Order: sequence, then C-alpha cells, then structure tokens
Amino acid sequence: MTRLKKAYCRISFLAAVFIFISAMMFMAFHTEVYAASNDLQGIEGLTPPAENEGLLDAKSDSTNGFSFNYNNDTGSLSTPVRALLVLTIIALAPSLLIMLTSYTRIIIVLHFIRTAIGTQSSPPNQVMIGLALFMTFFIMWPTFQEINEKAIVPLDNGEITFEQAMEEAEAPLRTFMEGQTLDKDLALFIDAAGESYNRDEEVPMVMLIPAFILSEMRYAFIMGFVIYIPFIVIDMVVASVLMSMGMMMLPPTTISLPFKILLFIMADGWNLVIANLMKTFY
Repeated sequence: MTRLKKAYCRISFLAAVFIFISAMMFMAFHTEVYAASNDLQGIEGLTPPAENEGLLDAKSDSTNGFSFNYNNDTGSLSTPVRALLVLTIIALAPSLLIMLTSYTRIIIVLHFIRTAIGTQSSPPNQVMIGLALFMTFFIMWPTFQEINEKAIVPLDNGEITFEQAMEEAEAPLRTFMEGQTLDKDLALFIDAAGESYNRDEEVPMVMLIPAFILSEMRYAFIMGFVIYIPFIVIDMVVASVLMSMGMMMLPPTTISLPFKILLFIMADGWNLVIANLMKTFY
C-alpha cells in the first residue's frame, strides 16, 4: 500500500505539472496583443474624433495619458472619495474622540466613582464606556453641529475647497479646547517648543491638543479626589469600629461596602455626579 501511495502521488504531481505547462503554452501561442496607435482607421467603424487626439499621444506624455479630475473641479466629493474619507474617519475616530472631546474627563471620573465605592466590576466597563460616549456626544453636539454646517455641508455642495473645510472644522474644536485648557498647561508646551505667541488663536494644534488632554486629566483627578472623601470617611469609621470590637481579621471593606452603596443611593450619587460633571464644560 505504501508503494501504491507513493506511485499515485508521483503520477498526480507529474499530471499537474503537465497540465500547467500545457496551459501556459496554449496561452503563449494563442494570445493576441493589441497596441494603441494614432491611426485607428485600420479598425472597422472607428475614427478618432478631433477632441480625443490628446488621448492618442499617451506615449509622449510623462503621465501616460492619466489625469485626475476633482469631480469636474467643483470641489464636491464623489461617492468613492467620500467612502474613502468615511473609512479614514472611522479608523481615526477612537483617537480623535479621546484627544479632542470631553471623553477623557468623563471616563476618568466614572472610573474614580467605581473605585471609590469599591465595586470591582459594577457597573461593567461596557456600561461605563457607553455612558461616557453618549455624554460626550451630548456635550459636543453643538460643536459637531457647527462643524457640519460650516465645513461638511459647504464642502459637499462644492462651495468651498477641502483646505477651507479643514480650517472651518478646526475653528469650533479650537474654541472648545481653548475654553477647557488651563493657561499654565498651554504655556508648558509653548515654552518647551521655545516659541511665543501673542494670541491663543496663533497656537498650533500640535501644542493645543496635548495641553487640552493634560488639563482634562487635571480636572478629572480633582473631581476624583472630591468623590473619594466621603467614602474614605466611611472606611475609617468602619475600620475603627471593627478594631474597637476586636475583629482584627475581618476586612473592613466587606462591612463598609454596603454602607458606601447606601450612601451613594441616598445622596442620588449618579444624578449628582453626572450633573456636576456636565456643568464643568459650560
């Protein structure tokens, strides 16, 4: 059986090689090559029109006759280009959402709440991220709407060029970030670059964006500290009571967790934190 298998494999391999060589020889001897020429009279029924004479001189053109028109130079985007831009925006959306919006401050504060209460996985990460995303869309909606009205719609209608649309889209984001960025954080990056600017509008985005992120983290940690204080007091009280009762082996967090949850519910903590968190952006 082993010899039969080896013989079968060899015969199959030789047959495959023979078929491949035969196919290549057939294609080589039966392929006709047509070349474009200036004289199309030899082709029946075809006469080169006068307006297409420039296309017949492709060999003399360094671009081989290839040209690219930006939708008849109107400035509007065709469907393939629009799809390409949409895919690019989708790929960069997570980074843009974190760097240029209120998402950073919101998600950090929500994680501080969960850590301060002491619940390890409640609310789960999916709920925290979803709440942060919808809060970001709610807070940034006026900015997004202004970008759509001043940049996306005029560009789609062909009223402005792509460069002008980028400038119009940058202005609302710059206004939002400048309102949330501390002067000392912005000065940190300006001094590091060795530059000086008379107005905030002259500061490039490459300096404004990291300063904005630094300010967002600063605000988030300040709010996290304030959130931690009442829960730390509960932990201290519970630990003192357990020590006075001689329960040294009982973890204080096991007893303090229900009291911290009760305090958070009685104070309507979610409403209080979310409302004050949104007020920090206005």
